[in-house]
Amino acid sequence: MNLNSGLEVAEVLQDMMQLTAQNLTRMEVADQYRIVKELGKGKYGKVSLVTHRQRGTPMALKLLPKSSTDLRGFLYEYCVALLLSSHPNIVGMFGIAFESGTHYGFLYEAALQSDLISIIKPREGISEEAAKLCTRQLVSALEFIHSRGLVYRDMKPENVLLFDKDCQHIKLTDFGLTRPQGTRLKLMAGVIPYTAPELSNTVNTDGLPIDASLDCWAFGVLLFSLITGYFPWEKTLLSDPFFDDFVVWQETGSTEDLSRHWRKLTTDAMDMLQELLALKPSERGPVSKALQHLDRPWRVDNWRSIEGL
Repeated sequence: MNLNSGLEVAEVLQDMMQLTAQNLTRMEVADQYRIVKELGKGKYGKVSLVTHRQRGTPMALKLLPKSSTDLRGFLYEYCVALLLSSHPNIVGMFGIAFESGTHYGFLYEAALQSDLISIIKPREGISEEAAKLCTRQLVSALEFIHSRGLVYRDMKPENVLLFDKDCQHIKLTDFGLTRPQGTRLKLMAGVIPYTAPELSNTVNTDGLPIDASLDCWAFGVLLFSLITGYFPWEKTLLSDPFFDDFVVWQETGSTEDLSRHWRKLTTDAMDMLQELLALKPSERGPVSKALQHLDRPWRVDNWRSIEGL
């Protein structure tokens, strides 16, 4: 299916949601599945590793409490995930959505090696080889999402599932914030490092029409974290001194005031991030720009090792 616009994908999702609602299974989790352990928990609900009681198949079960979950929101997240699940770097779905007396739930493939946040070492990041493996796969997944007329909007290491310890095979998950391109988005309460500056600074009461440049920004922040083990800033606001220094670099080319964490990066890695993190959305990315930098060292220590050969 080739969807080129946000309007087209919105119509497809609406049809999928209606069909899913008509066929939503009613069951209690304990009747069909054995809970092995909890994999994650948040405001949305929780994710558990379960096995099917008869077949023994391991699966990830996402449960959202009815008390705080709108049926439409549940159907939307499930259908977006289902629509995208054919890609090798997006989590596979079992096509099972249901409701119990207290929850809505759906099942997807379990990542037994946890997620990307579990292997990022503070102040170190992950190996450059692993970071480049992640880059190639995440670019592929994001380009696929964008080709379907969608903006992912939740790029962070917690949403990158590991299917081996060396990042040879990773997959994106969690599509609750994914929206069709062109959707008008207002700034939500709280600003995080992954929030693009146009969202942090927008004063448009009608919201900002979103596009793939939002994912490009978040992807750049993620790559910085993988390479260095630090966030480049806490908030994309000029009141954050680290972000203010970054803006000076983007606007003047001067690296003098950048935090010491940027000193870990080679010139080539700096060029890559300068493209992915352009302040103006129209000048940003696309995410595939990162692929042009895979054959050069990203960390200064690795560059020195190569130069010394």
